[in-house]
Amino acid sequence: MTLAQKRPASPRLSNGFISSLKKQFPDLIPPAIAIAIFLVIWQLFAWIPGATLPGPIQVIRDTWVLIFWPFYDRGGIDKGLFWQILASLQRVAISYTLAAIVGIGLGILIGVNKTMSKALDPIFQLLRTVPPLAWVPISLAALRQNEPAALFVIFITAIWPILINTAVGVTQIPQDYNNVAKVLQLSRKEYFTNILIPAALPYIFTGLRIAIGLAWLAIIAAEIVMSGIVGIGFFIWDAYQNNNVSEVILALVYIGVVGLLLDKAMGWLQNKILPAEQK
Repeated sequence: MTLAQKRPASPRLSNGFISSLKKQFPDLIPPAIAIAIFLVIWQLFAWIPGATLPGPIQVIRDTWVLIFWPFYDRGGIDKGLFWQILASLQRVAISYTLAAIVGIGLGILIGVNKTMSKALDPIFQLLRTVPPLAWVPISLAALRQNEPAALFVIFITAIWPILINTAVGVTQIPQDYNNVAKVLQLSRKEYFTNILIPAALPYIFTGLRIAIGLAWLAIIAAEIVMSGIVGIGFFIWDAYQNNNVSEVILALVYIGVVGLLLDKAMGWLQNKILPAEQK
């Protein structure tokens, strides 16, 4: 009787992974070297007598619990960084989705209607220059609660690049496309789905990609000044109030990584949806 033997891992899978790693390896070396040099310089400055900020070694020593146990939950606002970031991302997802829906809709409206564009453009240009922090007291005064106020701050910050880029995309539709639509006597629905949206899609995605970064920045600003809510922004402010500078630095690293991932995810979605000739 022969004994069954375990089959080795598929050589195709192993070879594919190794070849993919070899292709990406040259692109990984420069950023890895740059990060290593940055950390060394940072550590050297931290060793200078009188330095006020901790170096990377001290940051890891002070925050190793937060690094290796990000899922702890002791109730209230005493939660690990995973839950803090998740709470912030949930707020961003809600407000960003609303901003995308309203921004694209209004952008198309003012893009196809010149009178509406002339009437609303001065208002939009005025409001879009207001910093996110300036909206916080207004939102708190109007909504009276931290959570809806934070959602409003994200929404009002993220909507402008979506709205403006969508409107520009609609106005930049080639006249030949419009002439073809008239010749073929396309209905409004057919014109909207077959000409307007495909032609304006690159501009829409540009606005969406800018807006996701602004939304992430806005939630941090909103949470910093809104006490008693779970979120990475309030976590930073609470750590600063308790003189835990290492925790502030660690949170900044997490914020940067999440922001980078959000931008890369939107770029990936853009490449998947847009035709090759529009990329």
